[in-house]
Amino acid sequence: QVQLVESGGGLVQAGDSPRLSCAASGRTFSRYGLGWFRQAPGKAREFVAAISASWAGGVTYYADSVKGRFTISRANAKNTVYLQMNSLKPEDTAAYYCAAHESGRTNYTGAYDYWGQGTQVTVSS
Repeated sequence: QVQLVESGGGLVQAGDSPRLSCAASGRTFSRYGLGWFRQAPGKAREFVAAISASWAGGVTYYADSVKGRFTISRANAKNTVYLQMNSLKPEDTAAYYCAAHESGRTNYTGAYDYWGQGTQVTVSS
């Protein structure tokens, strides 16, 4: 079992570049695959970014909508995964969630096992 807590959200302006953090509990953080998802008002949850476990090479993957603007990274010594968001647009407004899967493998398309509570990012124009 792992617990995830997101932070770093808030009200920002278009063009800002905040960084979201997700702190995890447990002693096997480096063995999990990690992902970020978001859900805008009235819309379904969508995938944003993922990174595989360290044993699997820490390979990253991004949704087309954020490719080139967002960067996912992990700091295993701090049990933390980050989402650096550059050049935010109003359409990026959403609740952002981090998640973990025990598989840890690259190109994982299954269900995630653990989820954080989410952090709201609101982008004003």
